[in-house]
Amino acid sequence: MLDFLRDFSVSWLDGAVRSADSFRRSLASLYPVHEDPPPTTPFEVLYEGGRLRLRYYRPVGKPLSPPLLIVYALIKRPFILDLQPGVSVIDNFIRQGIPVYLTDWLPPTPADAWRGFDAYVNGDLSTAVQTVQDHANVNQVSLLGYCFGGLLSTIYTALHPHTVKHLITLSIPLDWSKQDIPFFNLTKNLDPRLVTDVFGNCPAWIVKAAFSSLAPVHHAFDKYVGLYRNKERAGYAEMFERFERWMNSDVPLAGQIFRELHHDLITHNLLVQGRMQVGGRQVNLQHIKCPLLNIVGKHDDVVLPHASLVLTDLVGSRTKDTIRFPAGHIGVVVSSGAQKTLWPQVGAWLKRRDRRRSGLRQPALAPVDTRDEATLH
Repeated sequence: MLDFLRDFSVSWLDGAVRSADSFRRSLASLYPVHEDPPPTTPFEVLYEGGRLRLRYYRPVGKPLSPPLLIVYALIKRPFILDLQPGVSVIDNFIRQGIPVYLTDWLPPTPADAWRGFDAYVNGDLSTAVQTVQDHANVNQVSLLGYCFGGLLSTIYTALHPHTVKHLITLSIPLDWSKQDIPFFNLTKNLDPRLVTDVFGNCPAWIVKAAFSSLAPVHHAFDKYVGLYRNKERAGYAEMFERFERWMNSDVPLAGQIFRELHHDLITHNLLVQGRMQVGGRQVNLQHIKCPLLNIVGKHDDVVLPHASLVLTDLVGSRTKDTIRFPAGHIGVVVSSGAQKTLWPQVGAWLKRRDRRRSGLRQPALAPVDTRDEATLH
C-alpha cells in the first residue's frame, strides 16, 4: 500500500506539472509546435501553407494500395497516431504497403481568427488532396478522418466527390442531437461570440476543460492506478508518458470555425439535415458516392456511437461498411487490439476495394474481434 501511495503521488504531481505546462502553452500567441516529442516514424514535409503542414510517410516495400490521406482533428497535436514503436497507426499502414499522408494542422495564431470551415475544407484540405494527387500521380485519394478530422473529410468529400476514391471515418461527431453527455450540454449553452470577442480564437484551455469534465475521476485518479498496475509491462510507462503529453497538447480553435461549429452543428445540427453551407455551397451528403467505411468505438464516451452510425444512412454510396470496435475514443487508436486487429482490417478493406475496381481477386476480410479488453479509452 505504501508503494502504491508513493508511486501515485509522484505520478499525480507529474500530471499536475504537465497540466500547468499545457496551460502555459495555451496562453502563448504562437503555439510551440517544436515541443512535440520526436516522431516515431520518419516522414518528409511535402507542403506547408495556410495552417497546414502535409507529411508523407513512405510505405515499406512496394506500394500495395492507392495513397491514404489521414485528416487529423484540429484540437490536439497528431502524435497520438504515431505514439511509439508498436503503437502507431501510421507505421501499421506503411508496413501494409500503404503510402500515408497526414494533415499536421498548424495551430491558429490571433491573425487566423477569420478561418472557418471554408478555409480549412476548400482551402487547406483541398490543397492537401491536390498535393497528394501530384506526388502520387493519381486522380483520386483515399481519406481517413479521425473525430473532427472525420467531419472535415466528410464535408470535403460531399463538396469534391470526384477527387475521393474511398472515405473512412473514425469516431465522427456527426449527429449532434444524439450527444447526451455533459460536454455537449456545456458547449451548447456557451456563447461562442463572447469567447471570440474576448480571445479572438477559442483558447485551448476551454476545450481542455470541457473534455476533462467528461471523465473527471479518470483524469484525477483512475489513470494513475492503471499506471501503477501496469508499471512492470515493457514499454507501458514510456507509452503512458507520451500519451499524457498528447492529452495535454491542446491547441486553440480558430474563432470563425468555433462559431460555425457551435451554430451549424452543436446548436442546429445542419449537416445531418442537409442545410449546412460551406463556402456558399450546400453540403449534401448524398453527393458522397465512393465506398465508405465508418468505424465506431463501442465504448466511446466522447463521440457516442449513435452519433456516428447515422452517416451510413445519409451518404449516397452503394458500398457502405461499418466496424463497431470494442474500445473507446482513444482506444481505437492506441490499444493493442486496435493495432493487431482493427488497422490491419482497415488496410485490407482499402486493398480489397482497390482490387475490386481492378477486377482482381481479393481475399476475404477476417472478422473483427469483438471481445472487450482493458485498454486506454
